[in-house]
Formats: sequence, C-alpha cells, structure tokens
Amino acid sequence: MQKSAEDYLETILILERQKGNHVHSVDIAHELDFSKPSVSVAMKNLRSSGHIVVDNEGHITLTENGRKIAQSIYDRHTIISDWLISLGVEKEIAISDACKIEHDISEQSFKAIRKHINKWKKQ
Repeated sequence: MQKSAEDYLETILILERQKGNHVHSVDIAHELDFSKPSVSVAMKNLRSSGHIVVDNEGHITLTENGRKIAQSIYDRHTIISDWLISLGVEKEIAISDACKIEHDISEQSFKAIRKHINKWKKQ
C-alpha cells in the first residue's frame, strides 16, 4: 500500500476517535490540509480497494481491513514519536520524523524497537 493511502487511513482512524463515526471528506481535507478534490479521488480509490465504505450521508467508515492497516500505522507512529521524544527530540520534529519512519520501517525492525522500549519502560 502506498504511503499516502496509509496516511489517509490513519487520519480517518484519528478523526473517528475525535468525532465519532461521522468522518466526512471535508474533515480529512481540513486535517491534512489537502484540497477537497484530492481527498475525493483518494476516498474513491480506498472505497474501490475495500478499505473504506461511504454511506448515503457521506460518512466514511473503515472496513475491517482498512482499520487493521490504520491501527498498525497509528501504533507505529505513536510508539516511534514517543520514543524519539523520550530521547530528547523536540516534539514537532519527533512527530514529523515518525510520519516518515512509520511507512518505511520493516516489521522486524519495528518489533525490535517496540520490544526495546517495553523492556526500557519496565526498568
């Protein structure tokens, strides 16, 4: 899956948590600072690929598969950004860097980082 699609799914997940199940394309456009037409095209692609459903009122909902991907990206983002902050990286930089890393890091490396962080927290 492309980075941009993962970002859209993660954003839908975050907005669901903030707004409940009433996420619209305009909310996503506002959150990501993208144009409405760009978001509409992305939503069409995510709907075609089975990652979201859109009801008659325009509410966007993640499918089980879409939610799984969104949650995975969100978990990576949260763990990596918190870790970088704990290492002394400024919050804004840590969040920005986590956005880049979350898409490219292998599952093996991410699991090793998560294991290290969990071990460190227990000490």
